[in-house]
Amino acid sequence: MTDITASQAAAMPPSTSSLLAPDARVRRRNAAEARFRSYGLAAIVLALMALVWLLFSIFGAGLPAFRQTVIQFPVTLEAGKLDKDGGRDPAALAKVTTVTYAKVLSASLKAAIADKGIQAEGLTDKQITGMFSQEAPAMLRRAVLADPGLIGQTITFDAYAAGRIDGYYKGRVTLESASRDSNVTPEQLHLADALKEAGMLSTPFNPGFLAMPDASDKRPEAAGLGIAVLGSAYMMVVVLVLSLPIGVAASIYLEEFAPKNRLTDLIEVNIANLAAVPSIVYGILGLAIFINMAGLPQSAPIVGGLVLTLMTLPRIIIPTRAALKAVPPSIRDAALGVGASKMQSVLHHVLPLAAPGILTGMIIGLAQALGETAPLLLIGMVAFVRDFPAAPPAGLFDPASALPVQIYNWTQRGDPGFVERASGAIIVLLAFLLVMNAVAIILRRRFERRW
Repeated sequence: MTDITASQAAAMPPSTSSLLAPDARVRRRNAAEARFRSYGLAAIVLALMALVWLLFSIFGAGLPAFRQTVIQFPVTLEAGKLDKDGGRDPAALAKVTTVTYAKVLSASLKAAIADKGIQAEGLTDKQITGMFSQEAPAMLRRAVLADPGLIGQTITFDAYAAGRIDGYYKGRVTLESASRDSNVTPEQLHLADALKEAGMLSTPFNPGFLAMPDASDKRPEAAGLGIAVLGSAYMMVVVLVLSLPIGVAASIYLEEFAPKNRLTDLIEVNIANLAAVPSIVYGILGLAIFINMAGLPQSAPIVGGLVLTLMTLPRIIIPTRAALKAVPPSIRDAALGVGASKMQSVLHHVLPLAAPGILTGMIIGLAQALGETAPLLLIGMVAFVRDFPAAPPAGLFDPASALPVQIYNWTQRGDPGFVERASGAIIVLLAFLLVMNAVAIILRRRFERRW
């Protein structure tokens, strides 16, 4: 201590503060930290509340789609109406239309109502026929064509109830609304209650929602996700087969072998920019190249897969390069030091250590591609498709739909039953995304290595 500092220290008054007793400035800092923590906690609580509200609204509206009201009654398949020649010829049976099967169902339902002693006062024959869905005759026709031996027998048939009857037991339709609805009457709802008391009407689990194709605007109770699920699966196979090898190979070259010059810098900048390009731009690109120039069919999984591959590649290359860069340089130096070539050090040492990050980026990229809608709308995936695509590779060129596009399509229809179907499809899509993210976590932990 010099004379100057000693004199300054002597001139300063003695400190009255203590480390154990915080002064005003410390109290202000502690209060600011407490406020910051409270802000963060409030943000988390609000986010969780929004998530719970979102899930509650989706599941509340979509879970009824997994149940379907059916009317179970005996149906007599009269040979005189369905097979007049009696030869059980498939070609002749195929000529019988659903109109004839609707008459068979109507007669059988009226007979079953009479046998149960149920009063159907105030109901016309048309209103009694309107108790079951327009899909029911088609379902019965398909069953007879699959097994012509049923003709002449009396079978127990589960007919889909009409959309308004189904909505009555799911809370969408009430007696009051039925009095103002041209598609259903209060008398039909009373008859439905009587059928339920007699054990002829129930609302079981509906596997057809996951397996059946889409339906027309007049048959929301028959609309299913079968073609959309299959189309999404086909597109994900195309994306996986193309984007994984191309993305990983490009990442390895750029990170391990490419010289550092202006060309590679330009490529890296473009890859980063492509990852931020709106997805609808890829749809325009796919429409111009794959459909207008290459002549590939619209609404085909191969086109959707190619468009989603272009969109997914930057989202795979970026995390793959980050995973490769995270491997310590000592691993490469050690491999080269024992005589391995550059390629051997990358394939045998660097790539296995980077595998968890690569797999995670790949699955997250596929999950993002699975939920894309805009590019698929531009290439015609919004088309109404009733026939299932064939098995690959021919099925990749058949018309199909996709889960997000099917959701969009159903939300554009006026019947409340389709809104219910759309919410149910969202649940299915969320389940797929949840499974894919869970697989990414499992693979990351399974292949993770520590050094």
